[in-house]
Amino acid sequence: MPTAPTAAAPRFGVWAIVHGGWATDRHPDDPCDPSWARNRDAIQLAEELGFDSTLVAQHTINPQADNRDQLEAWSASAGLAAVTERIEIITAIKPYLYHPVVLAKQALQIEDISQGRFAINLVNAWYKPELERAGIGFAGHDQRYFYGEEWLAIVRGLISGEEVTFKGRFFDIDHYQLKPASRFRERPTIYVGGESDPAKDLVAHSADVWFINGQPPHEVQRLIGDVRARPRTGAPVRFGLSAYLIARETEEEAQAVLEEFWGYAALDAQAKAHVFENADHEAVMFQTFKKYPAIDTNGGTAAGLVGAYEQVAERIGAFQELGIELFMLQFQPFEAEMRRFAEHVIPRVRAAAVPA
Repeated sequence: MPTAPTAAAPRFGVWAIVHGGWATDRHPDDPCDPSWARNRDAIQLAEELGFDSTLVAQHTINPQADNRDQLEAWSASAGLAAVTERIEIITAIKPYLYHPVVLAKQALQIEDISQGRFAINLVNAWYKPELERAGIGFAGHDQRYFYGEEWLAIVRGLISGEEVTFKGRFFDIDHYQLKPASRFRERPTIYVGGESDPAKDLVAHSADVWFINGQPPHEVQRLIGDVRARPRTGAPVRFGLSAYLIARETEEEAQAVLEEFWGYAALDAQAKAHVFENADHEAVMFQTFKKYPAIDTNGGTAAGLVGAYEQVAERIGAFQELGIELFMLQFQPFEAEMRRFAEHVIPRVRAAAVPA
């Protein structure tokens, strides 16, 4: 089962290719294929290459276009749990899409299939049509976090094997208990995303790990300090960072690849505009994206992990010194660039972490 990381051992994860690719659909060497078969093979390869985690993002419909394929996160995660042996499987969940009792039962089943390698990533929904067109409705930003706080309190108790009675504003749970609970540890790990004040309060109160969107080190340092200053009981919050990574032999080569992707971004402008038009602009991440334009999702290249192998390894080390313990990475072409990172950057990070 996953163990707490040490300062000398940062963890590396990959975003599963739930949309079929990350930066663009136009890359000649990366076909748009979010199928179960491709994701299975890609995550098995990630495990073989030594990656520690995978994050399976959740959407029921593809935010870029209704006619595009989209991997279903929870059934896929159960499948990944069955065909891997070591890698941590982190599955995103938007609370309005699942009743907490039902979700907790699914989480415990995947925990059992994976033998203690499963984790939940609670995210506040931002793509409005996903909920509105289903008839669920899209509540205001803070309202969604109030709902999520009650939802997570119930899920946390149930996945810990507790008998839960909860009477709140949104839920009325009466002496509910799920068996079997985890056979391998106290409960699955809880990750939380979001950078608004309600999100940071939820992190301080209930999360094990906080996922921060890719952005420059001084912003990451500020965010970590903010959460660490909030009241909390139990073990300290741990921190993860999302980033899109481009590493090459030289900085010039890496910057040339980045420039190529900015060209693709210009061609993808219409699809990106559709995403932003249908997003909740109260979500802090969209404000951050305007401040730090980047390639790919969740901050992408704004984290600055673009450069020569040594440069990227040094920047990872600098983020680790700020408190980042898990780097959740996006690549394109996915399989080839994931292998390049494993072969050329991870060994440099590990070597730098070993005391002289």
